[in-house]
Amino acid sequence: MKLTAARIPAFVKAPDPKVRAALIYGPDRGLARERLDALTRTVVDDIADPFRVAELTGATLKDDPARLADEVAAQSLMGGRRVVRLTDVGDAQASALQAVLGDVPGDTTGDPLEGALVLVLAGELRPSSALRKLFEGSDIAVALPCYADEGMTLEQVIRDTLRAQGMTVGHDALAYLLSHLGGDRLLTRAELEKLVTYKGGPGEITLDEAAACVGDTAALGLDDLAMAVADGDDGHTQRVLDRLLREGTGPIPVLRAVVRHFTRLHQAAGAVAGGKSPDQAVSALRPPVIFKHADRIKAQVRRWDSARVGQALSLLLEAEGDCKSSGPPPEVVCSRTLMRLAQAARAGGRRGSGAR
Repeated sequence: MKLTAARIPAFVKAPDPKVRAALIYGPDRGLARERLDALTRTVVDDIADPFRVAELTGATLKDDPARLADEVAAQSLMGGRRVVRLTDVGDAQASALQAVLGDVPGDTTGDPLEGALVLVLAGELRPSSALRKLFEGSDIAVALPCYADEGMTLEQVIRDTLRAQGMTVGHDALAYLLSHLGGDRLLTRAELEKLVTYKGGPGEITLDEAAACVGDTAALGLDDLAMAVADGDDGHTQRVLDRLLREGTGPIPVLRAVVRHFTRLHQAAGAVAGGKSPDQAVSALRPPVIFKHADRIKAQVRRWDSARVGQALSLLLEAEGDCKSSGPPPEVVCSRTLMRLAQAARAGGRRGSGAR
């Protein structure tokens, strides 16, 4: 079965008893790992318990395909339900998982997962993925997507974490945290823990405190990439994009990072259209622009007027939709889109032409 994003937190805290296996996948590896551990703890208190928790990898199944079924069928020496955790998997392991889920046509062996909870950790999976189809179509299994925290979800994580320490967060500080956190749930929590320690006690987190303590965990170079695109530096754009993709950042998080930057440009360009100077428009942005980027962003605002930024945002949103379709590979769609925008920035600065 497939759960909506709104239902996932409640499920992770108290899984439906009829669910015997969960696929945890998506680009936010920290959130995926957090949910893997949380689901494990609904069965056992100690994740490291060797009698009740078995750790397997996709490579293990490649060398020994029967290992998964053996672990699922094994009885705990100390009694109690067991957890079988399978990490670093892909569609190559779909057949082995199909066998233990009991979804093989003609299977009359009963419930093969009666004594175990199987938790499967994967990376990004397209809708056509055999693993996704298997878990989404099963009555005793569930698929849990893990996407980077953003918007209200990220704000809730920030507020809840700080509230637990007797802290609140000011408007500007919250805006800063929302733009500098969210790429990875575990990194987000680590940065917030640093902020809590830095604050030292109950009270309101200020913008200065947030900026002094919290680094950009949402990026791994995403800010650098967005700046290069808006600058019109297509060579640097391609180099940074290649590095991000090699490091495991997905095309959709890349596109969304560029959307965030162009949305800020759109706000500034709108202010310029309303009569403000580029300096005034950029100074008014919230969260505030990092000082070392101020001159570059002012130059970008002069290059990208409101209409052209709107065209760029439309192109980026269209590209995200294409990444979710069965067309060209997402990496190709992402690269083509960013190169078009970078080239448009360079040429448009001279000719005033549109981004399309």
